[in-house]
Amino acid sequence: MTDSSDGLERDHPGPRKDLVEHSSPFLPPGSVIRQAFIYQSAPSFTLFVITYLTGLTMFWIKYRCVAVTPDGIYVLESSKLSGGAKPVRLIGSIPRNTRLGPVSGRWGQITLLGERAWVHKRFHDQIEAADHEAGFLR
Repeated sequence: MTDSSDGLERDHPGPRKDLVEHSSPFLPPGSVIRQAFIYQSAPSFTLFVITYLTGLTMFWIKYRCVAVTPDGIYVLESSKLSGGAKPVRLIGSIPRNTRLGPVSGRWGQITLLGERAWVHKRFHDQIEAADHEAGFLR
């Protein structure tokens, strides 16, 4: 796939348009989101699995949206009811040269801002693309 904004060839699809649209207001003016993904965080993996299967412990789960730009990686708090797709505020940023992956399995585990997080496999391509653009190879 060719990204028309910079002419670079990419093997990964672009970020979901809704995540770009909802994240942009919380980023520095003029930021171009190259990748975006949602993750969920919980005090333990067991609690995370219980929530995933039943929804009963949803109030302990944190939903985050991550927007990756050429200048940084931005972590946004998201509403629970949106499942992470509608950020409500910026909670932190990390340098762009931070490696996010590798991730594997149905729910890949990463750590962002000191928080253990699980990313569904549908977003693994976004993490791989972000790492690739930052110069990390698999």
